[in-house]
Formats: sequence, structure tokens, C-alpha cells
Amino acid sequence: MHDNRILILDFGSQFTQLIARRVREAGVYSEIHPCNVDPERVKAFKPSALILSGGPSSVLEGGCPALNMDYLEMGIPVLGICYGMQLLAHNMGGKVVASTDREYGRAQFTPQNDCVLFEGIEEKDNLTVWMSHGDRVEGLPEGFVPMGKTDSIEFGAMGNVDKKIYALQFHPEVAHTTGGATIIQNFLFKVANLEPSWSMESFVETSIEDLKKQVGDAKVVLGLSGGIDSTVAAVMLHRAIGANLHCIFVDNGLLRMGEKEEVIGFLAEHFDLNVKLVDAADEFLNDLKGVEDPEKKRKIIGYKFIEVFDREAKAIEGVEFLGQGTLYPDVIESESFKGPSAVIKSHHNVGGLPEKMNLKLVEPLRELFKDEVRRAAYELGLPEHIIWRQPFPGPGLSIRIIGEVTEERLEILRLADRIVQNEMVASDWYRKVWQGFAVLLPLKTVGVMGDDRTYENVIALRIVDSLDAMTADWSRLPSDILARMSNRIINEVKGVNRVVLDISSKPPSTIEWE
Repeated sequence: MHDNRILILDFGSQFTQLIARRVREAGVYSEIHPCNVDPERVKAFKPSALILSGGPSSVLEGGCPALNMDYLEMGIPVLGICYGMQLLAHNMGGKVVASTDREYGRAQFTPQNDCVLFEGIEEKDNLTVWMSHGDRVEGLPEGFVPMGKTDSIEFGAMGNVDKKIYALQFHPEVAHTTGGATIIQNFLFKVANLEPSWSMESFVETSIEDLKKQVGDAKVVLGLSGGIDSTVAAVMLHRAIGANLHCIFVDNGLLRMGEKEEVIGFLAEHFDLNVKLVDAADEFLNDLKGVEDPEKKRKIIGYKFIEVFDREAKAIEGVEFLGQGTLYPDVIESESFKGPSAVIKSHHNVGGLPEKMNLKLVEPLRELFKDEVRRAAYELGLPEHIIWRQPFPGPGLSIRIIGEVTEERLEILRLADRIVQNEMVASDWYRKVWQGFAVLLPLKTVGVMGDDRTYENVIALRIVDSLDAMTADWSRLPSDILARMSNRIINEVKGVNRVVLDISSKPPSTIEWE
């Protein structure tokens, strides 16, 4: 249980997760709940303060997301952001009107009435803020005073000091807003009078104790991939229940060079994890014979994983729990007020396992964002080469081989990819980018090696910068590093005579090719 708890009501803003992250970065625990959450859940959560997110709707339209006014009777501080401000004004007797033009982007904001939210910000008399709205507040509710304005909006912020209810038309959670983090911290510490008590050290300690209580003497089975999420989940569970954790590492034949030896050897030796290696490569590759469609490949791999994992788990007597490395964004996505996501990529989960195996779920990381998982890994003593391991897709190299997956093509890609990884590490670029890897294309081109004409495969390099994989741009690596990668791949990988660079961004392209 966290002493200070911020409840964020999500009205559909693309920035809602950023609000939660800014609050946590300030040392206060926060959770996001859909705006139509059952009021009993809100009462049970016992929030210290409430934040209303932005959203794409208009309070002037029928059927728009509504605010349960009972929340304002709880007597806790409230901060409304964008749509949240309009909701407060609309529901408390103010006036909201449609703006002549939708305002999106940077604006200059001037605070008024010595608002506590803007204390400690340098040059606060003319702040750059980020706007994203179509409506605006034209009349304030009773008891509210203006707290700031822009050239185009008279009421860019408002507040009721006695009730500790504040609202901003702009988004303080985005990096584009000057002093945005300070504004949120002022709400937490000067308006709500909270203390920073959320830290990764306390989270790890508390979570391990909670896991002990949840699992007791039962056994837990967990699919270990070697990625940061499953590894941290496994180490935390092992700290809690020791040998009652049974990890299963499935070698699907689609791994990178030396991957299973590196993962299993290190974790078993240094963390005493109970890991069983299952060699199922032939099973996966047999099912993939002749398959070229990327989604069919994903589904075949997903179904085969469930089959193999289920078979191995049933061989362990007395298993009651399935451990998973579910992260908080997955939890948020599943209970968005707009409804669960219509499509979840098959490699993002092990869908079907809990129902098929009749096991209870235990998810040590379900409260954490990705960057917080890495901080937890540091607290648990994991080495940097595991903490900063780049993302690797569940279907493995199958979706980096465009077309049919064969052992011969896998060997070509493994060798090429190992060169990419080695050069990224040697040049100190490995941790500077989000992801860098090789892709084997389904075509051959003419080349010349020595006096011989060749007709061989093409390797594409995909190296991208990103914060969360939602968007990405190609990394501007120095040309000499790219040249070394190309020269080594062509000289050292038999069957390749050409290397190309993918310089597309996401969107419209994806990071993976399939």
C-alpha cells in the first residue's frame, strides 16, 4: 500500500500515460483509471488527490465522457487538464464555448493571481505551453479566479484556492511546456501537501513481500525469454518464493546467435534461477515450412509456443500460478474507457495460456512502465548487458526473414545480425539507439567478388531511435560505422553481396519489417 496515491481519470488523451509518469518521477505513486470507472473502485483506491486528463471530446456534445460529481465531494485536491478543465467549468456552473479555431501547438502563457502552481519556474511571466483543444472556458464557476491567460484565451487556467481545485487549458505533462514538471510537483507538494514516498527501492521491497503473500507455498511457472521484462519478473519471483519458481526457456529455433547459452547460463549461475531449456526448434521450423505470410508466421509461432509451454508446465507437479511480465501500459490498454484494444499482436502476450492451463496469474511488474522496469533491474542487481538489452520480438528472427523461414536463411541472418550487434557495441552506439538489427530480404542481386560474378542475398539494416516504440525515426549513425557493418557482412557472411539501409520512420513504416 502506498501512503500517497494519485488517481488519474483517463478521458482519452494521448498524453494520459505521461501524466502518470511525471507524477511517479516526482516520487508519488499514481494509477490511471478509465473515466467511467466504478465509483466503488475510486473509494477503495483512497486517492490523496485527483487528476482529470485531457481528451478528444467536447463537453458541448451529447454522449461525451462525463465527470462523476461525487468525486468533487471527496474533499481531495483536484487538477483538471485541458478537457478536464472544461469538464470542471461545465459541471460547476461556468461557461464553455467552441473556439473559432482549434488551437494545437505552442502558445505563450502568462500566470495570474500568484498561482501556487507556477512557483519556482524561471521566467514564469511568459511560459511556453502546449495547447491541444477545440473548446475554451469563457465564464468561470463561482468561487474560481483566473490563474493565467494567453493571447487568444482569457482563461488559460483557473483555480478555487479554498477547495484546492485547479485547472489548466494546456498540457503540463508534455516536454514542450516550460516548467511542466514543476507545475505538477507544485500541485502534489504545495496544493495536496503530499510527501514523495514512491521509489523503486520501496517498490521492489514491497512487491517481494506482496508476492510471498499472494503465492504462499504454491509453485509458479514462467516463460523466460531473456528480455528485460520476463527476466526482472523472474528474479523478483525468485526472491519471493525461491525454488518454487520454475522458469521455462523455449528454444524455438528463431533465436539470435548464442542467445540461449547467454541467457540461461548467466541467470542460472548468478541468480540461481531454476530454468529448464526446451529444445523445440524442429517443431517450430517444421510448422513454418512453406509459410511466407507474416501474420500466419506469427500465429503458427504463438500457437506452437502455447502447445510446448503447456506440455512442459504440466510436467511440473503442483503448479498453481502462471508468472508473466505484464507492464502497466498493457493494463491501461486493456481497461481504457474506449474499450480493450481491438488487435493485440500475437507476440506481445501468451494469450490463451491462463484459460488453457487453469492457472492463476501473478504479474510482478503490472504497476510499472518500461523505464521503471529497468530501474527495478538495477535495484535487483542485474548487470547492464541484460538491463539495456535491446527489444527482441516474440516471433524472433522469423519476422526479420521476409518470406519463408529455413535453416539456411536463419544462419545467414544470425551471422549478419551478430556483426551488427558487435559493431554497435564496439562503437558505443548500442545504448544510444532503441534498436538495431539486420533483415534478410526475399531477393537476390548481381555482384562481383574477385573475378567472379555473384547472384546473392540482400541484407537491410534497420537502426532506429525511439522512446517507447510508438513512434520511431532512423538513427543517424556515422557513415564509417555503417561502412564497417556493410564490409564485414559482405566479406564474412556467405551468400550476401549487398547491404542497404532502411531510412523510413514510424509512422508510416513499422520498426519490424513484418
